[in-house]
Amino acid sequence: MRFSIVTPSYRSSAWLKLCIASVADQQVEVEHIVQDAGSDDGTLGWLLQDRRVRVFVEKDQGMYDAINRGLGRARGDLLAWLNCDEQYLPGALETVAAFFARHRQIDVAFGDVVLANAQGEYRCHRKMQTPLKYHTWTCHLSTLSCATFFRRRLLDEEHLLLDSTLRDAADGKWMVNLLQRRIRMAALGRFTSVFTFTGANMSAGANAQRENRALCLSAPAWARRLRPLFILHHRLRRLFGGVYFQGPFAYEVFTLAHPERRQRFQVARPACRLPR
Repeated sequence: MRFSIVTPSYRSSAWLKLCIASVADQQVEVEHIVQDAGSDDGTLGWLLQDRRVRVFVEKDQGMYDAINRGLGRARGDLLAWLNCDEQYLPGALETVAAFFARHRQIDVAFGDVVLANAQGEYRCHRKMQTPLKYHTWTCHLSTLSCATFFRRRLLDEEHLLLDSTLRDAADGKWMVNLLQRRIRMAALGRFTSVFTFTGANMSAGANAQRENRALCLSAPAWARRLRPLFILHHRLRRLFGGVYFQGPFAYEVFTLAHPERRQRFQVARPACRLPR
């Protein structure tokens, strides 16, 4: 199975180099599409010469429009998008491919995620479970896009693209759409990806809060009233599913200080929440 990974890009030269490197060393057949909106920070000076990626430079209507454009050009059997400040861990795509080969009834799979600071150092982690419709709709998206992988059937047959009118919360709306269509999903139970706190992550901004609020308000009134129960059920499900427990582990990422090779970080005391 061939992968197609789409990366939306705009003025993120240093982070994009690390992202590309993390896809290029996966040891599987992978097509990496970089959809750049016309970066003027020097990115195009090296990106257009990088033979590891297929580059398309054109104005877009935002990140989700760029992702849709890239997905429309994708030729792979398994698809994903990976932002410039995100990376795949060693062997991630091989693990994902093996999972999809064993579970042909599954169309979407979720990996676990390491959350790191700008130096690549561990902050916390997120272990994934399959999302539930009304919790996602009324509360928040409990998965991360950097560790979400799906079959191209979602595009070819279900036509499930992202809502490009949104700037920050289209992934949440997309997940609600998948759950409404009863798309078959599963959790891998393996770390596949790294999300980096760069200081410019849009998911914490005011617009993201407004769009997430609008998504919540689009849910049925009865579901909004039951929101506290959905939150309680979500937490108990994670507790009894072992999500809050993780033994010591190590991970390897590319860093700004060492973009040429992965650096290893040992995690002696894993935590499922950010330190205060």
